[in-house]
Amino acid sequence: MWCSCMALRHLRRITPLKIYGGLSNRLQREMSTLPRVYVTRQIPPDGLKTLQASGQVQFELWDSDDVPVPRKELLQKVKGVDALLCVLTEKIDAELLDAAGPNLKVLSTMSVGFDHLSLEELKKRGIRVGYTPDVLTDAVAELTVALLLTTSRRLIEATHEAKTGGWGTWRTLWLCGHELANSTVGILGLGRIGVAIAERLAPFKVKKFIYSDVAPRPELANMINAEYVSLDELAKQSDFLAVCCALTPETKEICNKDLFSKMKNTSIFINTSRGGVVNQEDLYEALNTGKIAGAGLDVTVPEPLPIDHPLFTLKNCVILPHIASASYTTRNAMSTLAANNLLLGLQGKPMIKELKL
Repeated sequence: MWCSCMALRHLRRITPLKIYGGLSNRLQREMSTLPRVYVTRQIPPDGLKTLQASGQVQFELWDSDDVPVPRKELLQKVKGVDALLCVLTEKIDAELLDAAGPNLKVLSTMSVGFDHLSLEELKKRGIRVGYTPDVLTDAVAELTVALLLTTSRRLIEATHEAKTGGWGTWRTLWLCGHELANSTVGILGLGRIGVAIAERLAPFKVKKFIYSDVAPRPELANMINAEYVSLDELAKQSDFLAVCCALTPETKEICNKDLFSKMKNTSIFINTSRGGVVNQEDLYEALNTGKIAGAGLDVTVPEPLPIDHPLFTLKNCVILPHIASASYTTRNAMSTLAANNLLLGLQGKPMIKELKL
């Protein structure tokens, strides 16, 4: 069943959302002529309200936020749809696009990253793509700073010691970490989020900001008084290295043994971008042998990371379950932007945020 601008009932079951009760035959006929949309997840309420209130689409929803729609189910549900609203857990590839068929003209992803999308296949089919940058900048920057401080000041270790009886007499070097004052902070991939991170770290009396990217980005760099350096110099100089780059063929596993070997043994490595930019085996080796002091990860490969993964055995590695944008305000803003991108795309109008393919 498909629904449009009527109120949604909250269902506690993992089934497609079905709402039709009480609708007149005339209204059902009118709705049947509207563009069909499939929403692959129970997105935050503001986005759903935007779709409902528009009266422009009929949509079906995979009504769960806990379990992704099974691939087999997804391939069935996308058949004949005019638009698709997805999240980063859905792989949008040739198989899915073939299953959807020629009616599919608009794809809107509720994410800033797009490594789950086969861009060449989308471009080949003339499908427009919306995404959700900017609205999550503040939340991701806040989480990155929190993760950096948690890792560098060993807060997870400290909490564990306090809970399990390790808190004994005061000791001069027990649980000592590394502070930001007079440090050099490096940013790999200077964009909106990198700038926002630096702006939040500056009050901690950071001595210098440096960055590396495919090319200098003077307009952004001037906002935080950051110096452009090579990747080698970024590794060598950084006391704290925050990874903010997108995952592309060029950045895949760019953080590897070569990079870690050049870093200081007191340095802290932070990744809130995409897990694929890091070679996790090389990171484990660097942490386990003391080549670097610590690492904080909000993203891994795969996700979720298996609980028996070697990185979980290390005290100097803090791993979060991909929650950088997880604030109520941001997730609702992302869902609203994704919904508006989709609606505008179906009308043939410029999206608010559209990927140029």
